[in-house]
Amino acid sequence: MSTYVYGIAASSHSALPEDMGGVGDPARPVRVLKEGELAAIVSDAPEGLRPKRKDLLAHQNVLSEAGAGGAVLPMRFGSVAPDDESVTGVLAERAEHYQERLRALDGRVEYNVKASHDEEAVLHRVMAGNPEVRAATEANRQAGGGTYEERLQLGEMVAAAVQGLEAEDAAEVQHALEPAAEAVSAGPESTGWLANLSFLVNREEAESFLAAVEEVGNSHPHLEVRVNGPLPPYSFVEPGPSEHAETGPQV
Repeated sequence: MSTYVYGIAASSHSALPEDMGGVGDPARPVRVLKEGELAAIVSDAPEGLRPKRKDLLAHQNVLSEAGAGGAVLPMRFGSVAPDDESVTGVLAERAEHYQERLRALDGRVEYNVKASHDEEAVLHRVMAGNPEVRAATEANRQAGGGTYEERLQLGEMVAAAVQGLEAEDAAEVQHALEPAAEAVSAGPESTGWLANLSFLVNREEAESFLAAVEEVGNSHPHLEVRVNGPLPPYSFVEPGPSEHAETGPQV
């Protein structure tokens, strides 16, 4: 039977609630595999597991319960190993790495911040800050809308200007929030967001970080800023490039 892995903790981690259920229908009982000074929080892996809401919430609930008792390295949903022995083997192989990460992430949480442009507001900024776009817009207006080629050229100019503002604003968001966090990790680019950033924050500094996020929104009215958290520090299980840590095969 395959083994589903929720997270990794110290073997001295406080016990989980009895009869805790994890992913699957019926929910698979959660158990702990110990190897030296480390422990993996696992259950049997159900066949055909898909990221359904019920199982995503079950995964999150296990990590929340475990995180209340001490530092846990969260695995992302769907982390499955061939069997228990494979899990304990990786714990033994990467013991030094996981112990370092547990120390680094103890008392820390993750906040994900996404930012996007308010379309109308950013177009006003483009018009106000780009004389070429203003001139082309006025020329087309006086020409009754302009030719197809002229309208196409204007659209390309506006798109390029907006793209430039997206890059500038993404850098501004990161620069404004970095001082309130201990580390930052850029998430995958996706349509609709000019910034998708995860920040590692000390639990005791969470209010200060959220205040910084609010200030970014207030000082940049053309941006829509959304924050999600506190979350388990998924984005920081592996060290960033600046930490110069060796990495190997993951669970």
